[in-house]
Amino acid sequence: MDLFVAKDVTKRYATQTALDKVSINVPENSIYGLLGPNGAGKTSLIRIINQITAPDQGELFIQGEKLHPKHTALIGYLPEERGLYKKMPVGEQAMYLAQLKGIPAHEAQKRLKVLFEKFEIQDWWGKKVEELSKGMQQKVQFIVTIVHQPKLLIFDEPFSGFDPINATLIRDEILELRKNGATVIFSTHNMSSVEELCDDIALINKSKKILEGRVTDIKKTYRSNSYELSYTGFTGDLSAILPADFKLLSQIEDEKVSTVKIKLPLSEKPNALLQSVIPHIEIVAFKEVLPSMNDIFIEKVQEKPEEISANLTE
Repeated sequence: MDLFVAKDVTKRYATQTALDKVSINVPENSIYGLLGPNGAGKTSLIRIINQITAPDQGELFIQGEKLHPKHTALIGYLPEERGLYKKMPVGEQAMYLAQLKGIPAHEAQKRLKVLFEKFEIQDWWGKKVEELSKGMQQKVQFIVTIVHQPKLLIFDEPFSGFDPINATLIRDEILELRKNGATVIFSTHNMSSVEELCDDIALINKSKKILEGRVTDIKKTYRSNSYELSYTGFTGDLSAILPADFKLLSQIEDEKVSTVKIKLPLSEKPNALLQSVIPHIEIVAFKEVLPSMNDIFIEKVQEKPEEISANLTE
């Protein structure tokens, strides 16, 4: 079941089309990656979902209902550009923002106390925002984004500015939120984060959606018939014993085990590779190498318009 759906959303600014009939389906209780290069239209779509701006055409639905101002309470939004009142004490500001989301004061204080302790910033409750480091400020903004326990969370580059320890803390919390029933739209340029977190993705480029689906399914679709082979018992260039049309992409040798990456013609099966090398080597490990999301991102964004149209109609 989909928690959020956008149908044929179009948005224009003067002579520029930011979104051109973009449709996405965000499954309930999932982490959904909204991907694309700078200027692709991601931010325009996020602003429309948050009802900051309205689409020129198209419809949006949340929990099966047409998106309405009342649904603001169901959404939590962490923008890439953070914004807190620098002269205001942290705790007072967090309380104010929580109550804006409709949480009674006593309940807001209870929830915020738990979250401040969880994120190890309880000692900063009475400090002014300007006294906090950038990372600390981002923790506060993350907390006020999730404090009202929204059904749909939208995170735009949530790890920006965090050190590895705090990035891990935020990542784990995002996974915990999904585990507890939240649905997450996650916008980032960090493809390793997509690999690690996202169940589904949509890729937008030049105002159009050019790819959507389960991450696992997409990686299988764009497989290149490449394999990683680890072996012993043979030294030197392995390509010398491979069929001419098998491409050796990389080769790493050490004292005990050598590892190579080999690309086969699309018409060939992996058995053909094994049969060609078994007389010469002792196999230690063998596996298919699926393309990374970074590889797929680059390939799709660099496609020519006619190639994109052909793929979308297949």
